[in-house]
Amino acid sequence: MKYDEDDAIRFIRETLPAQVSELYDDDDILYVIDIIWDWYEKNGYLKIDAGVTEEEELDIAKLSAFVAKEIRKDGEVVMDPEDINLIVKGELEYEESIEDIF
Repeated sequence: MKYDEDDAIRFIRETLPAQVSELYDDDDILYVIDIIWDWYEKNGYLKIDAGVTEEEELDIAKLSAFVAKEIRKDGEVVMDPEDINLIVKGELEYEESIEDIF
């Protein structure tokens, strides 16, 4: 199964508490996804030979902090840092779910 943004958004919404999900539209969630992928690119996770070892496991706190910083810097969307963290975790769970299929 390959990555699909629409499926990712649906999956993330299913992981969020209803009151959090209602605060953000699909474009807001997609914006967080885009920032996550920017972080992957910036940190070399998208290189073909980027085999990630357990020591290099993704630091969710650092990733969430990066996303929050980028959102604040852009100023287009206002999101609670806790909500950002929940969306980031949902995105990572989606990625794991499509990897588990293989």
